[in-house]
Amino acid sequence: MNVSIAEAIREGAQTLSNGGVPDARREAGSLLQHVIDRDRTFIITHAEDLITPEEQQCFRECIARRAEGEPLQYITGRQQFFGLDFEVTRDVLIPRPETELLVETALALIHKGPAPSICDVGTGSGCIAVTLLNENQRATAIGIDLSIEAIQVARRNAERHSVAARVSFLVADCLSALGSERAMFDLVVSNPPYVAASAVDGLQREVRDHEPRLALIAGVDGLNIIRRLLRDSGAFVKAGGHLLMEIGFDQGEAVQRLIDRTSWTFLDIHKDLQGIPRIVALQKTGS
Repeated sequence: MNVSIAEAIREGAQTLSNGGVPDARREAGSLLQHVIDRDRTFIITHAEDLITPEEQQCFRECIARRAEGEPLQYITGRQQFFGLDFEVTRDVLIPRPETELLVETALALIHKGPAPSICDVGTGSGCIAVTLLNENQRATAIGIDLSIEAIQVARRNAERHSVAARVSFLVADCLSALGSERAMFDLVVSNPPYVAASAVDGLQREVRDHEPRLALIAGVDGLNIIRRLLRDSGAFVKAGGHLLMEIGFDQGEAVQRLIDRTSWTFLDIHKDLQGIPRIVALQKTGS
């Protein structure tokens, strides 16, 4: 028997609620939007419209996946970031609102440059590099990630947002693939893995069980990749250029102790909307 949009959402929301999913009705509505390829306004204004048996079956399958803890974004394959629609798969970290602060901080630093060059380390979905290029039409970028699958997603997102001609992607371990090149970039930017191995069990199940460990965990204290960025990126940043990194909520003091003050001038740790220290900003010394 065919059911209406409203009935499907009620049924889905109940299943999600039973599965411990917060905002169950909203998430059920988002999943139905995905299945029938309609926006939220249509869902609201056509609540009594019937969905097809095929749509109902697909919707129930999506609801079951979400009730088991799979993130909504991996089910729909999409996530909004800085006003842009990005493809996401289980090979990449889901872009988060906190990382928009990283982009805002970067844009403020490069807006005066004639043709700023950017290196995005741990590019994942490419959301940082692609957004920066979308916002600054003069900029060029290199995106680096250890995962070839992530790089493939990033390339598709670059094509999707018409910046592919200004970005190249490398499969590499941090900055290792840049070899003998020096002082290439006005900005190195990164949302690196920064979760301590001991903290994994305490993560939300959506993150712990579904997002790629490679993009999350960075050694015993969560600072392994941050240490490498602080150590290695100076060779590739022009004098007066910048290094920006997203960090964990409790890592600010530890990161400040790791900074080589002969190579970097500490500018700030920008706080996110919740007042949590989130973005480390450094400037390369020299002239």
